[in-house]
Amino acid sequence: MHREPKPTERDRASAAPSGPEDRSRFSRIPHRFAASMSWRRTLALGAVCAACVLLFSAFVVQPFLIPSGSMETTLRIGDRVLVNKLAYRFGSVPRRGDVVVFDGTGSFMQEAPQENPVTGLLHGAAASLGLAEPAETDFVKRVVGVGGDRVVCCDKRGRVEVNGRPVDEDYLFAGDVPSRVPFDIVVPDGSLWMMGDHRSRSRDSRDHLGEPGGGMVPVDRVIGRADWIGWPLGRLGSLPGTGAFDGVPAPGATHG
Repeated sequence: MHREPKPTERDRASAAPSGPEDRSRFSRIPHRFAASMSWRRTLALGAVCAACVLLFSAFVVQPFLIPSGSMETTLRIGDRVLVNKLAYRFGSVPRRGDVVVFDGTGSFMQEAPQENPVTGLLHGAAASLGLAEPAETDFVKRVVGVGGDRVVCCDKRGRVEVNGRPVDEDYLFAGDVPSRVPFDIVVPDGSLWMMGDHRSRSRDSRDHLGEPGGGMVPVDRVIGRADWIGWPLGRLGSLPGTGAFDGVPAPGATHG
């Protein structure tokens, strides 16, 4: 009679393990190590990307959240403008009509407010990405007078005059007058006279006439020029230019 061969001890020993209890615990170490390395690579890549974005924001283009209505309707509350930090880096200077972001310490604010260093660092990082309101010392306004200009308000028709030439400010908020506060100033060299487009809601150079600095903003306090609107998507595009100052003569020049 034919008999089936019985498995030997050798056969059983050479058979592949069928249950998890037969696996060596050391066989799972490479998998855990690979998963750990994967997370480390992801975190490292995220840190590098964040550093690149922050560096780009610090030196090239910075998103800036508009916190108030002082520049309506050119800029609205909640807009994110993209501030060109290279606009004045290579010999160019702010011109009349430019919309700029600047540090108002010493002009619009005499001292920077005290804050917790850690909170300030986190808020600064978020603000540099346009995710939080800017620092209390940062402002966005329009350049109305540059060094040497005489800026006067107002002529018989209620217009601001720059170097004796009335300016038709087509960017003003509908229904606003150029200024309800009369002034007659000469902008020192290396300084700027700043005003908001929504004059009745803007605290600008006019409000600091009696303070140290007389409301003048040093050119070296300018952070950059607001060139584009990056958010919301419905307003995406470059800021409209203005020809309001095209006919203004140079400081000290006469006009016909």
